[in-house]
Amino acid sequence: MSRYASPDSLQHSLSSVSIAPALHVQTPDRLPHPSVNHWFKRSLDILGSLVGLLVLAIIFVPVAIAIRLDSPGPIFYSQQRCGLLGRCFTIYKFRTMVQGADRMQEQPDSLSDAAKGKPFNFKRGRDPRITRVGWFLRKTSIDEFPQFLNVLKGEMSLVGTRPPTLDEVANYADHHWLRLNVKPGITGEWQVSGRSRIDDFEEIVKLDLRYQALWHPLYDLSLILKTIRAVLFGVGAM
Repeated sequence: MSRYASPDSLQHSLSSVSIAPALHVQTPDRLPHPSVNHWFKRSLDILGSLVGLLVLAIIFVPVAIAIRLDSPGPIFYSQQRCGLLGRCFTIYKFRTMVQGADRMQEQPDSLSDAAKGKPFNFKRGRDPRITRVGWFLRKTSIDEFPQFLNVLKGEMSLVGTRPPTLDEVANYADHHWLRLNVKPGITGEWQVSGRSRIDDFEEIVKLDLRYQALWHPLYDLSLILKTIRAVLFGVGAM
């Protein structure tokens, strides 16, 4: 008998998350990756998140004004995501889409869109729901700065896998669950390996598992430096 949750039981768990975010999505019985409890990784997360939040405080006013002038709606966008071992948490970002975009189509910021015949890829062409300021925020990755609060709270890490949405997890096959053995990260193997050029979910999973296989404390530092390069030079952005 499989150790993994059935689609029906998963769907039941997911349906209750919206009214009780503290609940966990029903997941396979697994142990977290050794990196999760490593003192160096957590120390790096705390230091990096404090630096990121300082930068956020500096840029907040002009970014907030630009968002409000560009389109009506809130400054921040929040969404339920699945983190370590499927635990649900609320992720924070600057709003980059028109208000009510969730109801217009499937989220393009999740792994739920069809890609090469599979319902997991989240990168597609120029989405008309993204605002003019939103395009700039995504291009420069400024939209993700509020996620440093998630890192400081311990819900995310500076480096890890991209946090999947609840509907993505409902469609996971057994081996997809392995990517959730680490905390979700602001950056990771996928971000420094071409982002928008890699649109096959199975390839993304391979990158996530590659990170787990190669991980050591200094490896996180190397991925952070590669991320800074990617952001500064627009490598793989959007």
